[in-house]
Amino acid sequence: MKAGDLNKYDLVKNTLVLILAGGRGSRLHELTDKRAKPALYFGGNRRIIDFALSNCINSGLNRIGVVTQYAAHSLLRHLQTGWSFLPQERGEFVDMLPARQQIDDSTWYRGTADAVYQNMAIIRDHYRPKYVLILAGDHIYKQDYSVMLMDHVNSGAKCTVGCIEVPRSEAHEFGVMAVNENLKVKAFIEKPKDPPAMVGKPDVSLASMGIYVFDADYLYEMLEREVNTPETSHDFGKNVLPKCLEDETLYAHPFSRSCMGRNTEGEIYWRDVGTLDSFWQSNIDLVSENPQLDIYDQSWPIRGNPVQAYPSKFFYKQTNVHPVDNSLIGGGCVITDALISNSVLFDRVKVDAFSKVEHCVVLPEVTIGKNCVLKNCIIDRTCHIPDGMQIGVNLEEDRKRFRISSTGKVILVTPKMLKKLEGEEIASEAHLD
Repeated sequence: MKAGDLNKYDLVKNTLVLILAGGRGSRLHELTDKRAKPALYFGGNRRIIDFALSNCINSGLNRIGVVTQYAAHSLLRHLQTGWSFLPQERGEFVDMLPARQQIDDSTWYRGTADAVYQNMAIIRDHYRPKYVLILAGDHIYKQDYSVMLMDHVNSGAKCTVGCIEVPRSEAHEFGVMAVNENLKVKAFIEKPKDPPAMVGKPDVSLASMGIYVFDADYLYEMLEREVNTPETSHDFGKNVLPKCLEDETLYAHPFSRSCMGRNTEGEIYWRDVGTLDSFWQSNIDLVSENPQLDIYDQSWPIRGNPVQAYPSKFFYKQTNVHPVDNSLIGGGCVITDALISNSVLFDRVKVDAFSKVEHCVVLPEVTIGKNCVLKNCIIDRTCHIPDGMQIGVNLEEDRKRFRISSTGKVILVTPKMLKKLEGEEIASEAHLD
């Protein structure tokens, strides 16, 4: 069937979206010890998964299943309180699909493809879609998925993969493909050590975004084949897409065709916030006068579940203190005679007198004492920074106390690290006594 025979309304109504949100995000270290990566806070009062969910709603796709596994409590609570507004009586929903050990009582989701396979009976018998759109729940971007769906139908593909051009030096982190003039995929390699370049672009590779559209019947067939394949990783990129390539049913969809959020230079914006550096940088990207991603754009809104906090208060009693500059400040914050510069403060943060917070991402319910200096930090939720503490000033000292990112640029501070530090100080004082 061609898109001309199927209008956009019918197309989205016949599509089920599955958001894979079960990942731990191990490269974020302690930041994801107690929460799944898609549940991580972002941009002052949102969570990462809100981008994929908002893209769905803005695209007219209101039949959504969220597949969860690792440390899912905060994610499930967020979905329940912030995303339960769709009318079930109209066949619209955001359903939660936690790991249920469908195969036996010891087998959890073994990979991205297996996460879908273990929900296949529900998908086929309860939702009964004609098309299935599969998304990762941990990327920051704006996309009209209905355009990708239309391209999928028009091309005659049975599987379409969203793709983006990335620097060849970074492409080893992605599945890399080659396509012909009709965007039919001719080669696909998952995370190659030496990524192939695009034709005519020696420094650029074409990478998979982890976004897939399948004809539903073809998806069921591929998953059945996969589960019966010995020594499989049960992964879409490693296992399923190569089989689609062998079937000659795999096509690519360039993100540039459906991107709804471009940066100030007009370039497409997509970020994988899977490391401390990328998480910090993506948040800091938001604070400039002309940000890399416009979170205030009401033509493609990113909704979430903001806390109903009181307005923020600012007290500047000392004339020699510089106020807030180039920063995002959440609700319910109280800032007294403190310098806040190029930073993102989430809800209910308190900063006391004469402290300096520069190039920091401060998650909710953090208290920063007097005369503190914080630079290039990620401060996890509920941290209490004691009076006079300096972080980001002496990197060697910070390395003994906190987590330093792989580039050495960003310092992660968590309540557990501060508690351990406090215990060491108490033990030291007791020894001196």
